[in-house]
Amino acid sequence: MKGATAKKSSAKDTDSTSTSELIDAKIQELGDWRGKMLGRLRALIREADPEVVEELKWRGVPVWSHDGIICTGETYKAAVKMTFAKGAALEDPTGLFNSSLEGNVRRAIDFHEGAKIDEKALKALIRAAVALNTSKTKAKSKSAKRTA
Repeated sequence: MKGATAKKSSAKDTDSTSTSELIDAKIQELGDWRGKMLGRLRALIREADPEVVEELKWRGVPVWSHDGIICTGETYKAAVKMTFAKGAALEDPTGLFNSSLEGNVRRAIDFHEGAKIDEKALKALIRAAVALNTSKTKAKSKSAKRTA
């Protein structure tokens, strides 16, 4: 998957060699609860933001972006970790974040085998991350117009 790091696809991409298919293959390759969990998390991300862009970075880690990274989906022996790039700036009223709590920027959710996903709260968190990214993009474009 060395060449996969440069590939990008939107959730609607139908290219036969798309990143979407490479992520499908990664999920299948896992072949256990982690693959099912990653697949479900991916589906929720795509439901929350149909315009999400999927990429593979850092040795095949799925990354979901919309005007910047929303989150990553890392798989470990005992957990599937969903790391939000700007999680520290997000409200988490239901307490989904349970990992990487000490940092100033990122926050993560570790999902373990048999874990139940609070789908409503997770989608709200994903939408909040997208809103944060798009608000920063709009602010940058406004400041660029002022200097022009």
